Amino acid sequence: MTTLERRDDADDLRTATERARAGGDPSRWPTKLPVRDRLAVLLDPGSFVEDGLLADAHADGLPADGVVTGVGRVDGRPVAVIAHDFTVKAGSWGELTCEKQIRILERADRDLLPVFYLVDSAGGRLSDQMGFFPGRRGASRIFALQVRLSGRVPQICCLHGPSAAGGAYMPAFTDWVGMVEGHASMYLASPRIAEKVTGERTTLEEMGGAVMHATVSGCGDEVFTEDWEAVAAARLLFSYLPDHWEARPPVAEPVPPAREDWDGAVPSDPNVSYDVREVIDRFVDGDSFFEIKAGWAEEMVVGLARLDGQVVGLVANQPMVRSGAIFVDSADKATRFITMCDAFNVPIVFLHDVPGFMVGVAVERQGIIRHGAKLVSAMASAEVPVISVVLRKSYAAGFYAMCAPGFAPRATLALPTATIGTMAAEASVNAMYAGRVAAIEDEAERAAFVAARVAEQEADVNLLRMASDLVVDAVVEPTDLRGELARRLADAARWTRGPKSRHRPNTPV
Repeated sequence: MTTLERRDDADDLRTATERARAGGDPSRWPTKLPVRDRLAVLLDPGSFVEDGLLADAHADGLPADGVVTGVGRVDGRPVAVIAHDFTVKAGSWGELTCEKQIRILERADRDLLPVFYLVDSAGGRLSDQMGFFPGRRGASRIFALQVRLSGRVPQICCLHGPSAAGGAYMPAFTDWVGMVEGHASMYLASPRIAEKVTGERTTLEEMGGAVMHATVSGCGDEVFTEDWEAVAAARLLFSYLPDHWEARPPVAEPVPPAREDWDGAVPSDPNVSYDVREVIDRFVDGDSFFEIKAGWAEEMVVGLARLDGQVVGLVANQPMVRSGAIFVDSADKATRFITMCDAFNVPIVFLHDVPGFMVGVAVERQGIIRHGAKLVSAMASAEVPVISVVLRKSYAAGFYAMCAPGFAPRATLALPTATIGTMAAEASVNAMYAGRVAAIEDEAERAAFVAARVAEQEADVNLLRMASDLVVDAVVEPTDLRGELARRLADAARWTRGPKSRHRPNTPV
């Protein structure tokens, strides 16, 4: 090869490299942040090492084959990255698009690297069907690797655009999905295809938009208005999680709670509603609560926070929504969160204020027993340190699902406002004495009889009795709750997982 030929080759390589880095034309989507700008928000400056930049360099109009992959750092911690370039064939997947994603996931599997997914893809490239669809190195291999990584390393997804057809499962296999309103969508078939198959007429937002998935289906965790906000939230979430399942979450400097005035925070009247998030704000480190799936199944609140600098998971009934009763979706919401905490070594604090599971024909047909069994199974299987705090009422199977003493929490604590029982005293009296009450004709006599029986019921399950019988390990004043939890969690810091006794339980579905 002559010097001139070598110079021409070098020029071709430089041109191809510049073209690949430039991607397509982002001006067609003026409100979307280009893929490399998204990566600049996510990763520490100068830390990204890219692989496969020149993939499909000989093809026309396929810079980097529509996906950017490599390893960078987030707050100094190495992470693997998959970022679809929406300017290149709408981020669609071809043979090499799949191969690049497979290779970085294989590296994440080998090196135990957390994975960030910046998803913006129209799905499989139909012009390259044999490349992305049926083979051993096609899309199915991507999903297989995601499942293999699940629970071993954090997988965090920012959904900036579509995630269509089979590709919709990429976000579904991750631990958290932040969606950008107006752009992000997940769907197995477009509205046009759905109309042809089912006759339904709908819009993309109704069927698979960000708000729908964050409030109705539960497939999305949070909705954001801008691309950079979703990425910033993903970075923040990562600060609560370890690099992999064998590590512990990062520790931060303790911060005082945002609020310390407990007056009225938990009303003594069990029928008065309140926002459990205001209780959380009074004992966790200030501004540290990262709520997950806030808009879905709102009768249950779950999220990560710091307590005296240590990461904890919080599972709390929300009295201001449906009285905090457990429904099908809220059971699933708590199950998923408990599983994530257990996978990544995050201790869990349960905050009880629950009248029980919802009852009635509708929820029974939805499988409330089956979904409740999933929640109980996840809670009972968790090996991380768990502490239960009864804020006010904890009745019936709701008490069990929120980690009753029989499931061996490290401790069951109670505020002075707490009541534990099979049901409220009034409901219990109605169930036990319905016939006798109905037979009393005098209204005053009937009221006196009911009041006497309610007093008997309340005396039988009062807090002193619960503490005396060791149902409750300690009764804690609200102002002392933060310190009590911090000390108990610190005492549990040397916890280890038990020996493996079986492959896995047959979890209720």
